[in-house]
Amino acid sequence: MLNVQDLEIRVGARVLMEGVNFRVASGDKIGLVGRNGAGKTTLTKTLAGETNPTKGSISHSGEIGYLPQDPRAGDPSMLARTRILDARGLGTIALGMHESSMAMADPDPKIAAAAMKKYGRLTDEFNGLGGYSAEAEAASIASNLKLPDHILDQALSTLSGGQRRRIELARILFSAAEMMILDEPTNHLDADSVAWLREFVKNYKGGCIIISHDIELVGETVNRVFYLDANRMMIDIYNMNWKNYLLQRTADADRRKKERSNAEKKASTLQLQAAKFGAKASKAAAAHQMVARAEKLLSGLDAVRAVERVAKLRFPEPAPCGRTPLMAKDLSKSYGSLEIFTAVDLAIDRGSKVVILGLNGAGKTTLLRMLAGVDESDTGSIEPGHGLRIGYYAQEHETIDVKRSVLENMVSSSPSITEMEARRVLGSFLFTGDDSNKPAGVLSGGEKTRLALAMIVVSGANVLLLDEPTNNLDPASREEILDALAHYAGAVVLVSHDEGAVQALNPERVLIMPEGTEDHWNKDYLDLIELS
Repeated sequence: MLNVQDLEIRVGARVLMEGVNFRVASGDKIGLVGRNGAGKTTLTKTLAGETNPTKGSISHSGEIGYLPQDPRAGDPSMLARTRILDARGLGTIALGMHESSMAMADPDPKIAAAAMKKYGRLTDEFNGLGGYSAEAEAASIASNLKLPDHILDQALSTLSGGQRRRIELARILFSAAEMMILDEPTNHLDADSVAWLREFVKNYKGGCIIISHDIELVGETVNRVFYLDANRMMIDIYNMNWKNYLLQRTADADRRKKERSNAEKKASTLQLQAAKFGAKASKAAAAHQMVARAEKLLSGLDAVRAVERVAKLRFPEPAPCGRTPLMAKDLSKSYGSLEIFTAVDLAIDRGSKVVILGLNGAGKTTLLRMLAGVDESDTGSIEPGHGLRIGYYAQEHETIDVKRSVLENMVSSSPSITEMEARRVLGSFLFTGDDSNKPAGVLSGGEKTRLALAMIVVSGANVLLLDEPTNNLDPASREEILDALAHYAGAVVLVSHDEGAVQALNPERVLIMPEGTEDHWNKDYLDLIELS
């Protein structure tokens, strides 16, 4: 279904991978793994045809359904339902049928007759593509991804980032594509939807490549693992399930270390002996052969995997501020006749920790954007207190200017910072050397997360507004964020599906959306996090 030969991918002067060869057959469920920034997302974009490789060839048969980390596809004015159904060409036809049925009631007999003729033609096309049974299949997929009718009947432009992503996932699952490439498909899904997705992937007959930090998803579904080693710029292929891969990867690392140690000992002995022989003209030829053997021993070794670096993260010491640096009164938001929330009040005291909970679409992200000054409330007001300095992390990375470089984004987030200081902070977030000069638009989801957090670190913020800060991160980087959250002295308002992130924050209060109900935090609310 997919054939990759001698693939090389570069970003600027940096080689992400080279000499990559693999095939994907029907029934292959491949887990693509590697640290943040290794090039997983860049590889999937290349396989899906969105970018071109530097070298090599990619060929495939059949349609590929590709879910990127930040899906922005589709006409913003299109209805969500139409977007999903159009994966099989049904959405626009169904819309045309509806419009024709309305026109059939026109008092002008010519218009009514033309509408009836068009309706008949569209009905034949609709039935030929699966008709109402296909429509029911799409509805079932949408329902399992928690996309009710009132969401499906909205324009894409009115939906939250999480809802847009679930629409795109539903579209791909419904498309019946021969191959799927899914980049973090469990983002913005609740526990029930994740469990349903695992079963869908298990039963999927085509080829599938998955990037996911959801261990249960890869653990239960994959039958092959591709490990993208950023240090060696190559892909190690394991034709086995996840559990056996973890064992084999450890064994491979141990084998490489032993082979290198033995070869280095032999090479050292040969080099010492060659040095002794080299002093005698009669044994110069033998010495030359020993040096050649030593070099051959070392050149034939697989490179040992270097210990992969982890971003070192500490949120800033908060700038001095008043007792209540941020207050919101009577906030509300509606899209047309659809009311998201109304009459929400919130006071953020100095150093307080608040978590916002609610189902997808309850307005959590919208509320955070209002507090950050990105969106305006339909009613009420945001009242900044003395010394307020906000650090806002947006789940869609809107705080990053994709037209600027990594370094330019850093400098813009703190006008007082010098370029040298910005580079030092970027280095602690694993942006080294030429990485600082890369356009932010080419970064992967994990790299954008690290950059957005680095921008907060230099901001001196005393109120952090964090919207899903652990999405797209590898386990080690996630642990760094959780530790930073636990030690931050300023105020935090957190939106997260990650139970570990909420526990690390140790909140004092919880705000339940869309009702705007406030309560003291207790561990019973942990059950709501997975549901949200």
